[in-house]
Amino acid sequence: MIERRAGIVVAMLVASLAAIADEDPVVTRVLSDDIERQPAHTVVPLYPEKARMERLEGEVRVCFNVTVDGRTRGVRVRESTNRIFEKPAVQAVRASMYQPLKPGQKISGVKTCRTFEFHLIPVAIDELEEDE
Repeated sequence: MIERRAGIVVAMLVASLAAIADEDPVVTRVLSDDIERQPAHTVVPLYPEKARMERLEGEVRVCFNVTVDGRTRGVRVRESTNRIFEKPAVQAVRASMYQPLKPGQKISGVKTCRTFEFHLIPVAIDELEEDE
């Protein structure tokens, strides 16, 4: 579905254990097409509770501009497999920051895109009991 899977993996973070014993919601990958601007702070979206309860998985591609001071602007969903994941993905991009440009440094005005993959991962009941 997403043609540019060769993007840089900027984060692989796991969300906290779910209340349901047989699944652990996570954003498994955050991919970025931008190789020129380095992330300073990447926010991973929260897995929507309703999506977890309905056992939904999906993928969202969000595109945006990065300002000179490293803030994200013009955040828009480019592709989505399910609308329920769009709001958390957009919020995560808006809360993320990039390294600011150095004085006199110029960079192309090309949009940057990130792909968020939302997946439910099976968790053994024994693992949940150990964590409690």
